[in-house]
Amino acid sequence: MLEKLWKAYKIDGDSHAREQIIQECLPLVKAHANRLNMYVSSSHDVEDLISAGIIGLIDAIEKFDPSKGAALKTYASYRIRGAILDEIRSLDWVPRSVREKAQKLERAYAALEQQTMTPPTEEDVAEYLDVSVAVLQQMLADISSTAMLMLEDLCTSKEDEETIRYYIADPNNTSPLDKITYEETRDMLAKAIDSLPEQERLTLSLYYFDELTMKEVGTILNVSESRVCQVHSSAILRLRNRLRYLESGFSER
Repeated sequence: MLEKLWKAYKIDGDSHAREQIIQECLPLVKAHANRLNMYVSSSHDVEDLISAGIIGLIDAIEKFDPSKGAALKTYASYRIRGAILDEIRSLDWVPRSVREKAQKLERAYAALEQQTMTPPTEEDVAEYLDVSVAVLQQMLADISSTAMLMLEDLCTSKEDEETIRYYIADPNNTSPLDKITYEETRDMLAKAIDSLPEQERLTLSLYYFDELTMKEVGTILNVSESRVCQVHSSAILRLRNRLRYLESGFSER
């Protein structure tokens, strides 16, 4: 259906067909916006994210390449989400004190992991920062709005980012070189995730793979929603450090 509308727009010049595609995909845009709304200040309206998502959708319509074999809706989904995340980053509403706190925590996790070569516990990090575990957990909760991992964090170039988007959309219709790019990135991320403590791995799996809300994850893990946010923040901090380390190893090949 969407592919037929896309052909009508791109080949026959039917602008009405493009509007139909946008209307068909609008629920997808809203779903992404509502899910990612947790990363923005309450002073910002979710409609701003929806607008950004629509721009991403239009960009997907213009850049879609049917010869790669991917479904338009699948490809558009990654474009929409990326555009919304770009909008969230551009808002830059997070107070400097929160960003400084996030950087302080990230440095602490990195320093401890380099010392012990194992994932540090909350007790280890709290002792390193000379604070109580309760204070550390509050710090993790405070930085939850900054705990995002973007596709660009995994790629060294925009070309690689685009390659991965198409590969995810349809892994059976990409070139051998594209497949290598994707597999290296996937392996790097898998190794980083495997290094996480069990609760953090499970939290990421339930939130990103099963697409549950933080509240639903908390119900499954029998912890509060705020505790899930803390665990999620800790996981993202660890992943960023591990990916930097692993990426340096891949780049030396």
